[in-house]
Amino acid sequence: MPDILLDVQGLETVFKTPAGVVHAVNGVSFGLKEGETLGIVGESGCGKSVTMMSLLKLIPTPPGKIKDGKALFLGRDLLKMSNEEMRHVRGSQISMIFQDPMTSLNPVLTVGLQIEEALILHIGMTRGQARERAAELLTMVGIPNAKDRLNDYPHQFSGGMRQRVMIAMALSCSPQIVIADEPTTALDVTIQAQIMDLVRRLRDELGMAIIWITHDLGVVAGLAQRVMVMYGGFIIEEAPVKELFANPQHPYTLGLIGSLPRVDEMGHHRLVSIDGNPPVLFEKPNHCPFAPRCKFAIEHCWQENPPLETVGPEHRIACWVDIKTGRAR
Repeated sequence: MPDILLDVQGLETVFKTPAGVVHAVNGVSFGLKEGETLGIVGESGCGKSVTMMSLLKLIPTPPGKIKDGKALFLGRDLLKMSNEEMRHVRGSQISMIFQDPMTSLNPVLTVGLQIEEALILHIGMTRGQARERAAELLTMVGIPNAKDRLNDYPHQFSGGMRQRVMIAMALSCSPQIVIADEPTTALDVTIQAQIMDLVRRLRDELGMAIIWITHDLGVVAGLAQRVMVMYGGFIIEEAPVKELFANPQHPYTLGLIGSLPRVDEMGHHRLVSIDGNPPVLFEKPNHCPFAPRCKFAIEHCWQENPPLETVGPEHRIACWVDIKTGRAR
């Protein structure tokens, strides 16, 4: 049984805005095992990225604030680390690949300098050693003529190549965890497939754990071993990937899967849509956050927010209703 590498308990993050306090992440708890790929899915604004940025203390303060929780990594609480301690964790032990490489890469520094910086800071390499290693990393992620490209600037690379540079930077110090925040969203589907194949190959070769944030269940199906579904700042379902697709238990997950086009069905079937809008969480809901949009909602759903409960091997959901019978659990 692999050891738990990251253990997050009761994470809460809020943002103070002129309109009020937004409760973005509400008591999120999960674990990540060594070498595991965890997919986090949900629509925009559900708290996926804020959860991960909170763990690395990348939330702008103010307006953001980590209100509560623990994030135990190798026995130490990430949320209690000083800024200096966290600098030695970020990039070295836990890396992040951001959604848009053009805004994540510095436009006035060469790609080589940006990769070398982490190697010099975290590993203590000389400039020459770092340059050699940077060329190796670019070759590893599939960039041809890597040594010649070290002197190029980000705007001289295509979108897919820039994302490969970001992956090379994330892997430069051999981290134990890589957090990928929708890294293929801005790319066309062929480049998206190439990036996913690359990440899969590097994961198997290097043995790192990956947290892959996305709103695309198709990406999760091909990459992750376990899936966490978020809604309104809460985890509402968590299961192994095959179990989630074969046996979704939460109405929201059912809606997400129903909205995917399928090629294994004969005849024509209309795609399902989820009525209504995502919640704006100026107050923590005292009922199920999905109740206003749920066709299975019963009276109890409006009276109490359901806790995450185990319904099968490694399968947890937060729902008062059995969607197969339509009756209370």
